[in-house]
Amino acid sequence: MGFKPASLSLLIEILDGYGYGTASVLGKRSQIFRPTTRCYPSCCEKLLQLGRYTSLSPFFGAATTSLLGHKGSRRVDAQHAALLNGIASHVHDYDDTHLDTIIHPTGPVASALLAIAEWKGGFSGKDFLLALVVGIEAECKVGLAVWPEHYDVGWHITSTTGSIGAAAAVAKLLQLPVDQTTHALGIAATQVVGLREMFGSHTKSFHPGRAAQNGLMAAILAQGGYTSSEQALEAKRGWANVVGATKSDIAGSLAKWLGTKNSQDQEQTFGLPAKEQPGRWEILRNSFKPFPCGIVIHPIIDACSQLHRDMSSSGLDVKDIKSVHARVHPLVLELTGKKKPKDGLEGKFSVYHGAAIGLMYGKGTPSQYEDHVVQDSEVIAIRERVDAEADGNLGADEAILTITMNNGKVLEKHVEHAVGSVEVPMNDEMLRQKFEDQCTGILGDSTKDASDACWNIENAKDVAELVKIL
Repeated sequence: MGFKPASLSLLIEILDGYGYGTASVLGKRSQIFRPTTRCYPSCCEKLLQLGRYTSLSPFFGAATTSLLGHKGSRRVDAQHAALLNGIASHVHDYDDTHLDTIIHPTGPVASALLAIAEWKGGFSGKDFLLALVVGIEAECKVGLAVWPEHYDVGWHITSTTGSIGAAAAVAKLLQLPVDQTTHALGIAATQVVGLREMFGSHTKSFHPGRAAQNGLMAAILAQGGYTSSEQALEAKRGWANVVGATKSDIAGSLAKWLGTKNSQDQEQTFGLPAKEQPGRWEILRNSFKPFPCGIVIHPIIDACSQLHRDMSSSGLDVKDIKSVHARVHPLVLELTGKKKPKDGLEGKFSVYHGAAIGLMYGKGTPSQYEDHVVQDSEVIAIRERVDAEADGNLGADEAILTITMNNGKVLEKHVEHAVGSVEVPMNDEMLRQKFEDQCTGILGDSTKDASDACWNIENAKDVAELVKIL
């Protein structure tokens, strides 16, 4: 492949992506669609009665492709496998993040790739990883071309770019010629999906699922001779100008990030070029989440978890906190400003809940986002002592925290880059532990084998075999 310096990054994409995809069969939102009887203890019966597997089963075709979390025992048609596994990838807001655009790239792309790989069969791990890179690069590059205006106006950028990335990836895996790949991208581009208004509801995780499904269908249609505009991305009424209508010089931005304006002699390596250079590899700007919530909350959880440890070592009790003042990037309050979250889902979009659990538990795992924790009186008491102030001088992964104790003692913590960022990445052991924490409840004793298989996917002769242990 010629990707040796980055091969570990690709394997981590798979480990992290399949981890949260497999584990999400436990989540309430997945229960609405997924045929499983397992769920978190807090999973309410009302949601379970909304339809589960039967909601979509009337639309299923031949069962050719597996749903993650069932070791190959639950199969649907490829399109719905892409949809459902894509939904599962985003249920817990625990998925990878391209920090420069807040795109969660692996879910839509890997879900589409896994569906086609199992359906058709015979694709090696190297072929799969190469297609994964193509898809992630495509969605992140077009995302950069319309960022941030596209996101600011209300589009959910993970899904609006995800269908394009998924189509590019599947086209690469199928080795479609240039003309068919062009049409695949056009068919995907016209299927724009995802409104930020849906954040905090089940529909948010539907977005990357639909993007995976749309991208897969686009490539299959193109392979069969279905056509689209050959200027679907750049034309006056094409994707970039429509979804990036509020951005000045959208054509120039698109040309810049897609490489048509790159210097011909610019060296493109797997070392990280300067942020402003469009010739870099976006997959190396990707990060992995240590906490299952909106990524803009991570600096606060990181800071509060550190202060939890400082307080414990100093004999201070979190119950003696008088006030907590947080200075954060403005996007934090815009996206996660829920002061009084009612359940775990809303808690994922509350910087105040993130601060409270960091201070109380010293961590932020899926357990801290169960309904009963969000509704716990002691958690609420700490949450109500937290106030947050937007500071435009801070970076998106930066936070400054000041705690005042009842006795007047003041504690401060400045997190310049949160754990999980490109600058402070999760290490291999942390990622393995994240995978095992998520999957043990589903995969049991075979969790380690699944982890090893994901790490070794580059050597797999047929990726379809991997599904049998996921």
